[in-house]
Amino acid sequence: MQLSEKRQQEKEIIRFMIALYCKKKHKQNMCSECQTLYEYACKRIDVCPFMETKTFCSSCKVHCYGKEQREKIREVMRFSGPRMIFYHPIMAIRHMMNTIKNKRSK
Repeated sequence: MQLSEKRQQEKEIIRFMIALYCKKKHKQNMCSECQTLYEYACKRIDVCPFMETKTFCSSCKVHCYGKEQREKIREVMRFSGPRMIFYHPIMAIRHMMNTIKNKRSK
């Protein structure tokens, strides 16, 4: 997979997860707070120097998110992650496969 494709895929996953969180928690498709978080995440993805080799931000040695954004994205991930299987099973299965592959390589 090319680097630009990987960055785009990461953005799609994070957008889906934030939108799912916002829809369930804020009863909106994407409120301004969640839109800001998404834009912040996209900026971080765009400048990530480890994109070629990294699997997930949570397993990265360098945390480039600010403390507030890191806590918010963790909250989003904890909420949306388990629910992805019901809303986007293919994305969820791909995500689980990458998680397993990442744990085996350590």
